[in-house]
Amino acid sequence: MASSHRSWPVALRLSRAFIAVALAAVALLAALTAAFAANDVGQLVATQRVELAQATSVAAAAAWSRTGSWRGANLQAALDLAARVGSQVQVADDAGRIVGGSPGFATGQGPVRHAAVVVHGRPVGSVDIRFTQTGFASADHKLRTALWRAIAVASALAALLALMVALGVASHITRPVARLMEVTRAMGRGDWAARVGSIRAPAELRDLAATFDKMADTLVRQEQLRRDLVADVAHELRTPVAVLQAGHEALLDGVTEPTPAQLSSLRDEVLRLARMVDDLQMLAAAEAAALRLSPREHDLAALAAAAADGMASQAQAAGLTVEDGIRVDEFGHTSDPAIFAGGDVTRHFNPLIGRYIRLEAWQNA
Repeated sequence: MASSHRSWPVALRLSRAFIAVALAAVALLAALTAAFAANDVGQLVATQRVELAQATSVAAAAAWSRTGSWRGANLQAALDLAARVGSQVQVADDAGRIVGGSPGFATGQGPVRHAAVVVHGRPVGSVDIRFTQTGFASADHKLRTALWRAIAVASALAALLALMVALGVASHITRPVARLMEVTRAMGRGDWAARVGSIRAPAELRDLAATFDKMADTLVRQEQLRRDLVADVAHELRTPVAVLQAGHEALLDGVTEPTPAQLSSLRDEVLRLARMVDDLQMLAAAEAAALRLSPREHDLAALAAAAADGMASQAQAAGLTVEDGIRVDEFGHTSDPAIFAGGDVTRHFNPLIGRYIRLEAWQNA
């Protein structure tokens, strides 16, 4: 549950981004639609006003034609035509004298359009049409209001749809991310067995999870190698330390004499410890956890004999005698010399000889 709450900020940010993109798209569409629609509506209203002025002029000309003058001309048709669209009309003769019109024309407000009354190609008067707020202007306002209302509804629907899509996409993305964070925290607490495993997510996140698991496996292997290295180092150091301890105790107890051979054997163990320290230093400085060996051919019998001589004091302290029982050929070599790391192979003989000495001493006790 905690990881779900932690994933919400990402989901909310994605949701806000989706909603912002959707609203920006709707706003752009609305602005373009409003601009083009306003232009079209304006042109339509202007065209209708021109046509109304022409129709009113024709109606007034027809009234003049029936009487041959403005005196007694019935202008009701022209007045009714303007009144049907919420406009006012005023008719004047060719001298500009008012011969009829809608009530309140002189005090009305709104744009006025002028048109000539022509009969048989001769102007006989004029008409003035005032467009009030109840005519084309009202229709224009209602049309624009309806357009903006539709844009607002479309924006709300787009935002709702964007929110639903964003929540779905955010959940699809944040769920595997939350799983990765959970596994990372578990590994940080020391749970090296934690893995992301198979997840339902986009291909990139699946690849990320697989790579993370591989990295975790690599870290586990490296940790195991580190532990093995520490154990191996402890094992390697134990033998020369034991030899040095036994040799010095034998010297202190007077069991053996401090002969040059005995002191040389102890010095060899000290040098072996120094080489181990150098190897550890090289290992720490190396980019990979491996030493660079320089293989050379060595006499296995001679190495074993040297190891036995080095353990002679420890054997004497245990009441045992070391005898050279290694079979060699006429040249003093073993029949099957092997390839070893120079000088370090004796560290493998010393534990064997030491364990044998301890076993024999225990059996003889």
